[in-house]
Amino acid sequence: MTQLTEAPPGAPAEPPPAVARRRRGVSPAAVGLPVLGLVIAVAAWWLVTSGLHLVHPVALPPPQAVARSLADTTDVLLPALGITTWMTLSGFLLSAVVGVLIGMALAASGRVERMFAPLLVAVNAVPKIAFGPLLVVAVGFGQKPILTMVFLLCFFPIVLSTATGLTTTPADLAELGRSLNASWWQSFRKVRLPAALPQIFVGLKVAMPLAAIGAVIGEFYSDRPGLGYQILQYNGVGDTATAWAAIVLVALMSIVLYAALSAIERFALPWVRATTSAR
Repeated sequence: MTQLTEAPPGAPAEPPPAVARRRRGVSPAAVGLPVLGLVIAVAAWWLVTSGLHLVHPVALPPPQAVARSLADTTDVLLPALGITTWMTLSGFLLSAVVGVLIGMALAASGRVERMFAPLLVAVNAVPKIAFGPLLVVAVGFGQKPILTMVFLLCFFPIVLSTATGLTTTPADLAELGRSLNASWWQSFRKVRLPAALPQIFVGLKVAMPLAAIGAVIGEFYSDRPGLGYQILQYNGVGDTATAWAAIVLVALMSIVLYAALSAIERFALPWVRATTSAR
């Protein structure tokens, strides 16, 4: 029979197996499964376009044609990718700052929430593409219409997640703050905000792909030669393969930015993975 030995005083307790597995780092499945999903998606794309010829190549070129176009136009699409990435990140950061502040204001006062929540819902309900021509007239060409479009698409999920997280603090944590006679600021900084951060990151991760969509839509109505601009230009001359190559770059950019935001979440909130059950 195995003899049980008591851990020496001060030694950290051994984490549960699920937590230990999550602390080991990136598993091969974390990389292999997304790659497998990408391979399946490309294979289905090829089957629909080249294998079974279910879609005309003018509407949806086969993946090999898109890859050739991407290789032939890297001198145009890669600088455009840089412009779109910068616009996406700039608009997302602006949305994150303003959205968190608005969410904090809604959570701090029930009257403010009842006053402005219907307006926020109304603005979010309007199709953002309808604002495109109006933004050019209102703010002109350049970066402003792109940033405005990104902001309009991103801010609502950030506001909603921030307000929800700050108003759903666990009762035991709130009671702990009151029992320690914590001031409002101490309670907010030490209890409410840390408890709300997982919910806030949910809103940020929802908003990140929307930021890419907003940047592309904004470039439709701007003179900035980003990927959205290139999609319109190449589609206008009938070069749909290159237009789809630009769309693929938008998708890849969104994946990378989302993965980076998820990595930031894991680094900034290590206790979330350590205190939640494994799937």
